[in-house]
Amino acid sequence: MSEKISLRSINRLAIPSILAGIIEPVISISDTAIVGHVTLNPTESLAAVGIVGSFLSAIIWILAQTKSSISSIVSQKLGSNQINDIKTLIPQTMLLNVTVGILFSGFSFWFAREIFMLYSAKEIILDYAVSYYKIRVFGLIFTLITFLIFGVFRGLQNTLWAMKISLIGGVLNVLLDYVLVYGVGDIIPAMHIQGAAWASLIAQFVMMLLAIGYYLNKTPFRLNLKLNLNPEIRYFLSLTGNLIIRTIALNVAIYLSNRYATSYGKDYIAAHVIATNIWLFSAFFIDGYANAGNSISGKLFGSKDFVNMKILSKKLLKYGLFVAVILSAVYIISYPFIGKIFTRELGVLNIFDTFFWLIILMQPVGAIAFIFDGIFKGIGWAKYLRNIQLIATFLVFIPTLVVLDYFDFKLYAIWIAFLLWMSFRAGSLWFRFSKI
Repeated sequence: MSEKISLRSINRLAIPSILAGIIEPVISISDTAIVGHVTLNPTESLAAVGIVGSFLSAIIWILAQTKSSISSIVSQKLGSNQINDIKTLIPQTMLLNVTVGILFSGFSFWFAREIFMLYSAKEIILDYAVSYYKIRVFGLIFTLITFLIFGVFRGLQNTLWAMKISLIGGVLNVLLDYVLVYGVGDIIPAMHIQGAAWASLIAQFVMMLLAIGYYLNKTPFRLNLKLNLNPEIRYFLSLTGNLIIRTIALNVAIYLSNRYATSYGKDYIAAHVIATNIWLFSAFFIDGYANAGNSISGKLFGSKDFVNMKILSKKLLKYGLFVAVILSAVYIISYPFIGKIFTRELGVLNIFDTFFWLIILMQPVGAIAFIFDGIFKGIGWAKYLRNIQLIATFLVFIPTLVVLDYFDFKLYAIWIAFLLWMSFRAGSLWFRFSKI
């Protein structure tokens, strides 16, 4: 039985998932790094891209919970040999994603200025954020479709297709970033911050087309829409609803971190943006093993193989912590110069260097939280994930932030709050799984 969850079987899903997962933060990092080195208002540009990136990531995480829900359902049906029962479910969920994406994109396009004023953005930062967002926002529809299809792939125990698509999208985005932000002689004019937005939008569109191509040619599902709702739609909406509430709570913490950092001044928000990008890169990197856990645990749960689920969790923890330690070591070695990848502004770099050690400290704690997050999503325990996240945000993160901010800890207040927030999530999920 243990052959099902050998290192090879886990890595077959985890490694492609890692490569696919880190593309999203790589896209944001490439925008951040390239924009941070422009000659015109580099600090304000960096802050604007960071604020918009944070907001878009929050919205994508919230709305794209359909990816985790569909992955859980597909993997469970695969494990119980009932995959034909959900052939009509996929097109119905895809239509839901398209509808939500169109409605949100249209609404937020018209209220972009008001949205980023909530982040305490003002003057040049606000103007840059609005102009950048009004281009990038339309990529939301493409991303929601792509992520839903990625969830189908993961449920079918295949993360290789998503990896290939993501790598193409990531490379395309980086190339277009450089060309469109800086321009190419008299051929392509330099578009500054708007060039980075167009680069991301084009890359997202290409990824969507590739995802649809793989979906039609490699899976047993099609795009034929049936009017009669699939019987699993109720379960899908329940999973998605709980995961959306969970993700909203998660993003309340991220939103508050950006709002507080912006209120401290442009150098502080710029330093915070750099740290956030590195933290998210690490999270998506470690999340590869969490995604493997999501996929495999769903299949094991569907076939009622609880013994191997326990073995799976132990192996995933070991591998996830190993990756976290490696990342921590890399960050320690690169501590003196990692911030310079993003900016040359000494004020920003001096602030960044004072608190980056907290992000390093969070790596192993985050690994535990992410691994159990993935397993719980796979087996459909969305309600428990929701409750833990609500407690972590409203009873751990916010009180810590408010108290430490009162004592003028500035960015220390934010990242100590994040460390305690992550520690609570990790400990609670580990404890609950041990009771299965």
